[in-house]
Amino acid sequence: MRPQQFRVYESMKILVNTPFITILAGVSNHYLGLKPYFSDNVIYNQFYTQDYLHRILNKKYITIMAMPFAFVFNYLKFIFLLVHHKRPTVLLNPSFGKRAIHRDALYLRIAVFFGCKVAVFIHGWDKSYLEKVHNREVQFSNAWFKADAFFVLAKEFKEYLVKLNIQAPIYLTTTKVNDQLIRGVFPKKIKKVNTILFLARVEKAKGVFTAIDAFNILSQNYPEMQLRVVGHGNALTEAKEYVKNKDSTRIIFLGPLTGHSLKSEFMNADIYILPSHSEGMPTSVLEAMAFGLPIISRPVGGLVDFFKNDKMGYLIEGFEPEDYALKIESLINDIDKVNQISIYNAKYAKDHFMASKVANQVEKILSLI
Repeated sequence: MRPQQFRVYESMKILVNTPFITILAGVSNHYLGLKPYFSDNVIYNQFYTQDYLHRILNKKYITIMAMPFAFVFNYLKFIFLLVHHKRPTVLLNPSFGKRAIHRDALYLRIAVFFGCKVAVFIHGWDKSYLEKVHNREVQFSNAWFKADAFFVLAKEFKEYLVKLNIQAPIYLTTTKVNDQLIRGVFPKKIKKVNTILFLARVEKAKGVFTAIDAFNILSQNYPEMQLRVVGHGNALTEAKEYVKNKDSTRIIFLGPLTGHSLKSEFMNADIYILPSHSEGMPTSVLEAMAFGLPIISRPVGGLVDFFKNDKMGYLIEGFEPEDYALKIESLINDIDKVNQISIYNAKYAKDHFMASKVANQVEKILSLI
């Protein structure tokens, strides 16, 4: 059941343009989590991407043949929805990369042609492509200057748009914690730090090897500890082999988890670690906070804008495993501090990151553009 909230924008229609939300990644996952909390005035236009086509067709050559037809269908369907819903406010969701920027520039031009207000939520940033745009090596489409508003996940990203001379209002928003995920979860009393959780795509860029090395340093003095790795990714096989070669028997790979299994991992963990190289606003960090876990991460993306070192955990600048092990050990030896952080993080996450609040905030802003 949708939460019954007073909405001054009850009569407006919003068309969210998103890849199919059955793909549990990135933009799709974000809007899957928000869907139950939007009002009935929010409509989703789910479109085909090359990756999604390949997943359902399962043959590369068939995918290549089908792509032009699928993309034409995407735009025709989009036009139909604009006409059918009588010029809704459109929310586009590209990443700042060559393929998505070109694809969504056409969606934007179509929406403007039909007299729609358009907001753009830029989720990810290809820094090399952004640098080419800034250096005028690549032309930045004039279509983007026709947008009425932008959403970004960090002040750093807002500055990128300002440098591109974007004049439209730029709003800071966040990813979300699904309200259902933490239903029935209450602050726990941590008596001893035994379990460290790494929950993310298993990629070098997410810092999985730094996490493993930091744990191996700690495990020499704390033989009861374990590191639990949740997720899949391109480095999963390499990470397993890396652990095997180091004879680390207390590092457990669980693969991707959802539902009760995912909730159980958060509830049974004592500290969350993510030494990521770059982020927008990492959902897993927000989820870990909602479960009351102290955070050990890096000053990346939107974390920089709100994170309070020593109060929520620690953001560590570099990638040296010894630095991460040292901060975790300081928490191991100060359980009172661990519990203070736990209570603070759980409250902060519930006040700022719940999907119901994020959905309402986005919908309210869109009503004003």
